[in-house]
Amino acid sequence: MFGCLVAGRLVQTAAQQVAEDKFVFDLPDYENINHVVVFMLGTIPFPEGMGGSVYFSYPDSNGIPVWQLLGFVTNGKPSAIFKISGLKSGEGSQHPFGTMNIVRTPSVAQIGISVELLDSLAQQTPVGNAAVSSVDSFTQFTQKMLDNFYNFASSFAVSQAQMTPSPSEMFIPANVVLKWYEAFSISVFK
Repeated sequence: MFGCLVAGRLVQTAAQQVAEDKFVFDLPDYENINHVVVFMLGTIPFPEGMGGSVYFSYPDSNGIPVWQLLGFVTNGKPSAIFKISGLKSGEGSQHPFGTMNIVRTPSVAQIGISVELLDSLAQQTPVGNAAVSSVDSFTQFTQKMLDNFYNFASSFAVSQAQMTPSPSEMFIPANVVLKWYEAFSISVFK
């Protein structure tokens, strides 16, 4: 029903069913994971009016699992990417996995999926820093990349008097790069 993907690792599709409506995936070597993708396989949809809360669990310093709500997947939103790198030192939240005896290893975290009513999912609040990169962060990345490019290219700027003629090289005036940068910034980052 579900799949779990971590960059550089094989896709996991064999979730361990720990209750009729609860599933977990093991994440060995979780300290080196930044993002995790949870998705529906497309073979079995959620029943009408149901979806899945997605939780991340890691062992605290005493080996006790700390569960944090990441978000959800539904038939209308069958996949989600969650940032878990900043969650490994936060506090836990209410979760439906508390009374279960789930076998775990100290260096293994888990992704838990709990099948719940959509109305219940809408009332839950995921941990803030689990949110996935949004369009705003892509825009920020692009802005920083362009700033870096302009600064890098400008560091090679020389005056016309300092230029050594070289017929095999092309030169672009720095003001042309600056005009392009400003025009691009205005049209894209409104």
